[in-house]
Amino acid sequence: MMFVRIAGALGFLGVGLGAFGAHGLRARLSAEMLAIYQTGVLYHLVHAVALLGVGLLAARAPSTAATIAGWAFTAGVVVFSGSLYMLAVSGVRVLGAITPLGGVAFLVGWAALFLAARSA
Repeated sequence: MMFVRIAGALGFLGVGLGAFGAHGLRARLSAEMLAIYQTGVLYHLVHAVALLGVGLLAARAPSTAATIAGWAFTAGVVVFSGSLYMLAVSGVRVLGAITPLGGVAFLVGWAALFLAARSA
């Protein structure tokens, strides 16, 4: 149930960060930076829900693949979405260079989820 708890925390943070972006940053960020921030929120929330599914699957049919999927989705949110949040707020473009690492973590997570579901 650890991944279900992490999914709950990530979902909570995603909604909070989304609301902050929509209400607190709209007047402070350019349209381009706000779009980058919103992309971070979108991927954050989608993968919080995906992590919930992984947690429920892992509770029913524990496997190495499910564990890999859970940690990969968690890392993806931190690296992908986190780097986009920091890029949008700071304007430091070099932060965008680490964003693809989070994207790779998401891909690993989806592949591992596919494998975990096949063996469940």
